[in-house]
Amino acid sequence: MKNNNVLFITQAAMIAAIYAVLTAMIQPFDLASGAIQFRVSEALCVLPFFTPAAVPGVIIGCFISNIFAGAGVWDIVLGTFATAIAAFASYKLKDHRFLVTLPPVISNMVIVPFILILCGVVPATVASYLFTAFTVAIGEVLACVVLGSVLISALLPVRNVIFGKAADYNSNTAA
Repeated sequence: MKNNNVLFITQAAMIAAIYAVLTAMIQPFDLASGAIQFRVSEALCVLPFFTPAAVPGVIIGCFISNIFAGAGVWDIVLGTFATAIAAFASYKLKDHRFLVTLPPVISNMVIVPFILILCGVVPATVASYLFTAFTVAIGEVLACVVLGSVLISALLPVRNVIFGKAADYNSNTAA
């Protein structure tokens, strides 16, 4: 029992750290926040496919990233909330290799435009909301669906080495 807790906390911490570092790496290119964004770190949102520790991992990683690279207080609170919704939904869809990639796209596509309007990054118009929802969705599809699917494929052969027995829960649906 104690070893399982240590493994869970370690995995969550590593995922959070990797998320924050990946976001920091793209920050100089102005891709971590704004109307057009491509957070490569969002690919990690598919990790609930392998381990439940990914849920707090991506939430904490997003929270840390939004403190340093976000669009303001609303982004810290609501952006982290959007990631929390996505992480929990992805975990619920862990038995479906493709579906696990969709909750981050949907959650961020709906919530991030509101954040950017509240933070004054984009004008408060319906057209701005729709345009921002479209651009955020494109970035999320590229990060979560495309890169996330590549990440799943790359990690499948070594899932038990990296994630331990936590990765066994969906081994029959992973292929």
